Amino acid sequence: MKPGSVLKSIDWNQLASNNPLEDSLAIAKLCDNRSYLLGVFDGHGGPACARVLAKRLLSYIAASLPSQHVSSLLLEQMTPTTEFRPEIESLYAHEFNQYHASVSHLRDTLSNDESQCSMDSTERALLTAFEAMDQQLSEEALAFLLGPEMSEILQRVPRWDWKPWWADAFPSRDKVLQLSTLSTAMSGAVATVAHISSNNLVIANTGDCQAVLGYLSEDGTWGALKLGKEHTSENPSEVERLYSEHPRSERDTVLRMDRLLGQLMPLRAFGDFRFKWPRHVLEKWVIPVLGESALPQNYKTPPYLSARPEIIKHTLSPRDKFVVIASDGLWDLLSPTQVVRLVGEHMSGRVALGPLTLPPGDVTLEEINKMLQQRREGLSKRPLDTNAATHLIRHALASTETGLDPDRLSELLSLPDDVVRLFRDDITIVVSYFDTDYLLKSLPQSNQE
Repeated sequence: MKPGSVLKSIDWNQLASNNPLEDSLAIAKLCDNRSYLLGVFDGHGGPACARVLAKRLLSYIAASLPSQHVSSLLLEQMTPTTEFRPEIESLYAHEFNQYHASVSHLRDTLSNDESQCSMDSTERALLTAFEAMDQQLSEEALAFLLGPEMSEILQRVPRWDWKPWWADAFPSRDKVLQLSTLSTAMSGAVATVAHISSNNLVIANTGDCQAVLGYLSEDGTWGALKLGKEHTSENPSEVERLYSEHPRSERDTVLRMDRLLGQLMPLRAFGDFRFKWPRHVLEKWVIPVLGESALPQNYKTPPYLSARPEIIKHTLSPRDKFVVIASDGLWDLLSPTQVVRLVGEHMSGRVALGPLTLPPGDVTLEEINKMLQQRREGLSKRPLDTNAATHLIRHALASTETGLDPDRLSELLSLPDDVVRLFRDDITIVVSYFDTDYLLKSLPQSNQE
């Protein structure tokens, strides 16, 4: 990481269960070189939607932030993203330019929304970008699915007020574009994105990925703070929100077997437009392409699904050491407390892997002895992996009551594709370490004394 920024380092890794892997991730540095965006995207129904989000969403967030200029919108991507066919890349670039041209109007529209009056500019930017990105995916698929009839349909579908690429002249229905946009629209993805700048950490969460903060308590023990709640049937407030948006007559059908309309586990997601589009759109244009199963049972009052994120803001202190963002494949196997403890132990063990360095200036024998004792403790916890995300994956798969079991790890990593999904999901992890010295300097002078 660049000196003088809040992040000291970032570890990430992925382990596939599905073939192909349905998770994606994206990490980027903003134009000021001191702010970062980190996202984990957990796809379902295929990898298409998650891959598109990893490719596009962070740029939409950057464009939505205040004081951004065209010359500085391009982020420094720190992770590789999917390369699409040239015609698709061209479509995405054109759509982004249109979004950027109108984003100030969208910010004004959202800032006038009473429900968002308490939000700061970063929170509004995340909310704007999430909802606009999902609307963009919808319009792109509808445009190639419906062609010239698109204008009629849009009168019945709420949309952002910007001029889309097909407004002036509808292009020929290119099969590549049609299949690409439709596969993205019919698959889905949940997402957790973090914006980290100075001592401010803002999380936007849609679905059931999680962000967990690891902090060091005054007594020297590790603590875990969940930054948000999963949007599933296990969240009572989320269930109540869903019920409130549909007639009482649908109480028995809108949520069945703990799934949306008996099918979808997350209650918020990008894509999955067969839970969002009007019924007549699905009947007239989607069913002929995808079959009767494209229309969920008891589909009466759409939309049933939203990509609207929950926004959580946290002011970082010197006791905050790292944040872990991961797909539910990790959280199904390890609790937030276990994850924070493992990363905390990995931190002390990783220090022991390097050579002992003395601080500048005079050092007493007592201070050297204390450093050696700390190093001895670290050596006892020395990890097999220098990467904390890999360390978490290893422990998620191989931990037993007596320690790591190499045979169990080998067995779980050797399962064939048609069996592995019965034992675990795709796992994607991003571990971001905070610079304690930077956070100490950011404290008010009175707190440093």
